[in-house]
Amino acid sequence: MVRIFAVLGAAAYFAWGVLHFLAAANSFEFAATMEAGLTQGRLFQGAFYVAISAAVAVVVALGFNWRNSRAGYWVNLLTVSAADIPFVLFIAAPGHMTGPEAVVGPTLWLTGVALSTLALWTSRRN
Repeated sequence: MVRIFAVLGAAAYFAWGVLHFLAAANSFEFAATMEAGLTQGRLFQGAFYVAISAAVAVVVALGFNWRNSRAGYWVNLLTVSAADIPFVLFIAAPGHMTGPEAVVGPTLWLTGVALSTLALWTSRRN
């Protein structure tokens, strides 16, 4: 069961990363349509942060979570949580984004957290 939990947790984090690469690309495209200035710069900055978080999630999922690494567990827990908590608080919860677009990312995040936690707990008990 440990291996199954670890692989499924890694897959959820990987999918979260891929989804957020797409979100970052869309944000970069949107920012490029804005007039040059502080607003455009902030949009580019936010898109960059999302892209970096996605890259970390994918690399850690494939290199560490897949193998049930304790270090990988903490890196993805903190990175993906730091990226998705503000999304939930400031975009999804107030209703600025609704439907599947508002639910898929947080669902993948919580699935990754739950399954990788089960993998670590199960391995410690065995």
